Amino acid sequence: MPEVIGIDHIYFSVSDMTRSEAFYDLVLGEMLGFRKNRFSLNGDAHVQYYNRQFGIVLRPARVTQAHEPYAPGLHHFCLRVDSVADVVATADALQALGVQATPAQCWPEYASDYWATYFTDPDGLRLEVTNFRQERRERMQQWDTLA
Repeated sequence: MPEVIGIDHIYFSVSDMTRSEAFYDLVLGEMLGFRKNRFSLNGDAHVQYYNRQFGIVLRPARVTQAHEPYAPGLHHFCLRVDSVADVVATADALQALGVQATPAQCWPEYASDYWATYFTDPDGLRLEVTNFRQERRERMQQWDTLA
């Protein structure tokens, strides 16, 4: 069996491309260092943000309705940074840019070293930035020896 080695890309359908592009320019571009390009697919304008690991693509929605995280489908999308200090810096920088991000804090009910900040995009999609926790590091480094 082939091994899945990562996420290649994720598409977000957005209700207002201009508004969402401005938001993601701040969050992904300015804050998190993603690069950006544009392309058209079947006549629809798309905006892609990408880093070394994967891409996030904005495309126009075909149905107008707010994102509902408890309906079937995507609940939230979480990005991983290296350290707790990176989570704190991200939360502080998002707030400084006017994004209503929660203060970075520890969530011991998830894991003793789970730190995160939460915020939403213009369509109500819930976003999270968390640290690369020890359990995740160990899983990645010791994969072949784990049962």
